[in-house]
Amino acid sequence: MMGGHHAASGAAAWIAIASTGPYALGWYPLDATGILIGAMTTAGTALVCDWDHRSSTIAHSLPPLSNVIAVGIEKASGGHRQGTHSLLGASAFVVLAAMAAQFQLDTPVGRLSVGAGLLCMFMINLAAKALKLFPNTGWIANWVFALAMAGLVTWFAPHQWSWLPLSMLTGVGIHIVGDMITTGGVPLLWPIVIKPPKFWRKLPLVSGIWRANGAFSIPLLGKAGSRREWLVLIPVSGYAMVGLGLAAWTLVRNQWPALLALMLGLGG
Repeated sequence: MMGGHHAASGAAAWIAIASTGPYALGWYPLDATGILIGAMTTAGTALVCDWDHRSSTIAHSLPPLSNVIAVGIEKASGGHRQGTHSLLGASAFVVLAAMAAQFQLDTPVGRLSVGAGLLCMFMINLAAKALKLFPNTGWIANWVFALAMAGLVTWFAPHQWSWLPLSMLTGVGIHIVGDMITTGGVPLLWPIVIKPPKFWRKLPLVSGIWRANGAFSIPLLGKAGSRREWLVLIPVSGYAMVGLGLAAWTLVRNQWPALLALMLGLGG
């Protein structure tokens, strides 16, 4: 699945999980701040699995550090669509997010979740880049946008960072599922690789489910970037946009006095 589609499906999944509005699951209900920031963060976490590819969006997000990390992950995970696309890789990402959420710092304005804020900012920058929110302004606009979004939740709802591990789990989970429903498949049990017997490879239809390299695939969307993928992701992206828009409107309506006071204070 293409990077932008991974990001859009991650945002849509978070809207479904965290929103209690119509056509949402409401499994982990949050207010407008958590829905808005969480959706953008999950759009970014839905890209971290591709950090095993030195040409991916995340590999070029914070050069040269992100490039060096991509090369290291690529070697440690066995290459693209290997370790980071497995159950073990997903667990490792979630553990890292949980550790980041625990890193807090006491300041004159109270205790701030610095680790969660930095990770959130990085993920939102990824999402902005993958979704091409600022295609004509370069990388600076992406980072300014990410900083502003992370600052919103730090300022207005600093206690809400507890959802960050769930955001990571949702993002990497939706990424793995997205790649599994294309023809490439994913090695879910990595580093254990069980290849199918020879007779299985000759069977029609089912041979594509358990692939010769040991990957599992349910190729509903065909090849990555196919017309089927676009047809599915257009309504998914629309769902995410509507959810983000409603959350943003609710946030502005509820927090407008505080926002106005903040802007006046900065202006003063």
